[in-house]
Amino acid sequence: MRIEGNSENESNMSEAAQTDPLVLFMPSGKRGRFPVGTPVLDAARKLGVYVESVCGGRATCGRCQIEVQEGSFAKHKIVSSLTHISEKGPKEERYEKVRGLPDGRRLSCSALILGDLVVDVPQDTVINAQVVRKAATDRVIERNAAVQLCYVEVDEPDMHKPLGDLDRLKVVLEKDWGWKDLLIAPHLIPQVQGILRKGNWGVTAAIHRDMDSSRPFIIGLWPGLKNEAYGIACDIGSTTIAMHLVSLLSGRIVASSGTSNPQIRFGEDLMSRVSYVMMNPDGREAMTKAVREAVNGLIGKVCDEGGVDRHDVLDMVFVANPIMHHLFLGIDPTELGQAPFALAVSGALQYWASDIDIDVNRGARVYLLPCIAGHVGADAAGATLSEGPYRQDKMMLLVDVGTNAEIVLGNRQRVVAASSPTGPAFEGAEISSGQRAAPGAIERVRIDPVTLEPRFRVIGVDQWSDEDGFAEAAASVGVTGICGSAIIEVVAEMYLTGLISEDGVVDGAMAARTPRIIANGRTFSYLLQDGEPRITVTQNDIRAIQLAKAALYAGIKLLMEKQGVDHVDTIRFAGAFGSFIDPKYAMVLGLIPDCDLSEVKAVGNAAGTGALMALLNRGHRREIEQVVGRIEKIETALEGNFQQLFIDAMAMPNKVDAFPNLSTVVTLPERKAPSDDGGEGGGRRRRRSRE
Repeated sequence: MRIEGNSENESNMSEAAQTDPLVLFMPSGKRGRFPVGTPVLDAARKLGVYVESVCGGRATCGRCQIEVQEGSFAKHKIVSSLTHISEKGPKEERYEKVRGLPDGRRLSCSALILGDLVVDVPQDTVINAQVVRKAATDRVIERNAAVQLCYVEVDEPDMHKPLGDLDRLKVVLEKDWGWKDLLIAPHLIPQVQGILRKGNWGVTAAIHRDMDSSRPFIIGLWPGLKNEAYGIACDIGSTTIAMHLVSLLSGRIVASSGTSNPQIRFGEDLMSRVSYVMMNPDGREAMTKAVREAVNGLIGKVCDEGGVDRHDVLDMVFVANPIMHHLFLGIDPTELGQAPFALAVSGALQYWASDIDIDVNRGARVYLLPCIAGHVGADAAGATLSEGPYRQDKMMLLVDVGTNAEIVLGNRQRVVAASSPTGPAFEGAEISSGQRAAPGAIERVRIDPVTLEPRFRVIGVDQWSDEDGFAEAAASVGVTGICGSAIIEVVAEMYLTGLISEDGVVDGAMAARTPRIIANGRTFSYLLQDGEPRITVTQNDIRAIQLAKAALYAGIKLLMEKQGVDHVDTIRFAGAFGSFIDPKYAMVLGLIPDCDLSEVKAVGNAAGTGALMALLNRGHRREIEQVVGRIEKIETALEGNFQQLFIDAMAMPNKVDAFPNLSTVVTLPERKAPSDDGGEGGGRRRRRSRE
């Protein structure tokens, strides 16, 4: 078996190993080469991919189910096909006959690798699934919902007044509630007479009116008194989908939940998914279907948790980045993959939920916040609505760190925005031992400046690794890899302790001080965990983090230059990942500019909070529509000095920028060049980037 990703190891591989099939597991992103005939379950275990199996590979428990994805995955240079996996053998056929397998599923203990594969581990088979860290807000939102329930008692038919039942309903709704010029959802018209008679002429109508200038709609009708109406606020992220179920009558958040975005099987980052659409004729339809099914599944989950009938959901608000926005609506995102990054539509949108295959009340409405620009989407608009830089005098920096970072900078005078292609490194996808935030993932790291020994915390375990009881507590979840927050911390700690230079080169001379510095050909790695699996931080890992953080910082600096400021007053980290970043380490790494650390705060899923605000108060919809209209979008690719800003930002924390606020709480190392033993590959890469 050969694990992909470390270029310094590849030169040592035999020619035979180079021809072994390449297997990529989703959603973890881990991959490796394995000989033909290797069971998929064995490959998963060797890569540290969690696939549950209780029966010891006897094909009786059925918990090791996987799905093979078909198509060309350009980013990974893989063409995956069902012909690249063995046909079902006797044991698998017996299991399928007795207990059944969902369409497209295979048992990984019996399925053998015959060629290159992209393998999806379905999340419904995983007990220790990813921890989706997008929680509800505790903010109080003034209610002015687009949906109102109105109980009325309608006059019975009269032969002397030949007015239809629906028309008499409209008359009483105007008389009792003031609703004029009412329209009605077409599917309700055949049901009106039956509902009126079932309710003995007393009925409850759900009226939807978003804009004051628009005509109101009857979207629901029930016999008798109905006092339940719910809404959904949903943030469709490229990695996770987060959802709140809310009472439209009280504003109470009834339930919140999240799930992995199943589109990740088609590509870890946004451009990979656009590439998949371009290279596979049915790619757009497959991704649209996948995300809609995930949204429907999540609606079912929050409704079950809240004890709510999903058909009582009458209004929905969605936010998403532009590519997720387009794919959710069934729009081809190809134009967003190339200059000038044209959106099919940028303004706010309204749909009937049934038009986009969302299974709630048939009359339910869907509202999507406007997109700011080609790569700054409705999620950034939602976060902007939530945090409101345009409502204050301070210069606020709002950063949503994901596979594509979205940056908003401004105050009440002026707001500018940009996107920066950070890639999936912060979420573990391009890190040798990286993984998503799940039980067993290292989430915090500290390195002793004297002994250079590490200690860490693992998701699902309360103790640090050097505390009593850690080994026993960790036995149930293991120590399986490094998630995003720990990736930032370990690189920053390595810099603070002198293990790497400001240019990010692992100092080979430090091997004289600690056995944790390990040679890998021409470069060096730091051994974080000596166990199974063995977890190291390689030179390639550090480069991946440098590239990601430099892209973000350069985008921020560009916006600061546009605003004519040399510092920011306050910083807000948005998004699930941002909630778990330690601001001090983010600043040490050079992910964000210098700022008073007391003014750097995580604000959770601000995009989801913005969706919640728009759901509960239609006035917020008008507010963000107006604000988006005056936000200035900066396209980093067109800015002549972006490359120099990027090069300067490769250093830690930065090659040219001072960090006076940070220096009051952290002793930054003196700048030192890498030693002769520090990895020639790193030095050569750095020089090339400056040419």
